Amino acid sequence: MATNHNITAAGRKDEGKGASRRLRRSGHVPAIVYGGHQEPQSVQIEHNHLWIASQNEWFYSAILDLAVDGKVQKVLLRDMQRHPFKQQILHLDFLRVSENEALRAKVPLHFVNQETSPAGKSAGVVVTHELNEVEVSCLPKDLPEFIEVDLSALAIGDIMHLSQVKLPKGVTIPALAHGKEHDLAIVIAKHARAEAEETAAPASAEVPAAKVTKAAAAPAPAPKKK
Repeated sequence: MATNHNITAAGRKDEGKGASRRLRRSGHVPAIVYGGHQEPQSVQIEHNHLWIASQNEWFYSAILDLAVDGKVQKVLLRDMQRHPFKQQILHLDFLRVSENEALRAKVPLHFVNQETSPAGKSAGVVVTHELNEVEVSCLPKDLPEFIEVDLSALAIGDIMHLSQVKLPKGVTIPALAHGKEHDLAIVIAKHARAEAEETAAPASAEVPAAKVTKAAAAPAPAPKKK
């Protein structure tokens, strides 16, 4: 991690829905810090500062320096609740991390050199990104803010899998230890025509039965007596 990301918080003792509502009205966000072989701690964070930080990719994947009443703790964001339609953060969960214990975290994938690849330079080819993030395991010091995926050699018809991603030193993808079925595709390059054929609904092979008209279904009238 080359960059430190700082978040300032203050401890709080008042808990419950009423206390949380009062905090939000005062422009703060209730949060909790847990893990790291310590007791959970309730904190509050100034909303505007937090909102600005939440617009950055690193806020969701990097280790943060959370200063609670001046004491810095290394944490990862584990959960964030937003208002359904307002630009408002309602609650946060932070997990403490230990320097000597491996952690798991989801890291964004950054795809580069797609435009200059054989597939990217070919007309009528669709390149789809099947995954935009991946869960990794590593020590906190080795956690990358993102993983770069080089697509410079991507050709038409290629399928790139998780196992082909070049990982930073000390970083692994736990899913790959569970067998080939977990080696998911992350990039697919195919002709646009093939893409359209796969997404089109298959035509029904059955011919719908002809509807019986009301006139045909009704019994023939009896002949008139002379």
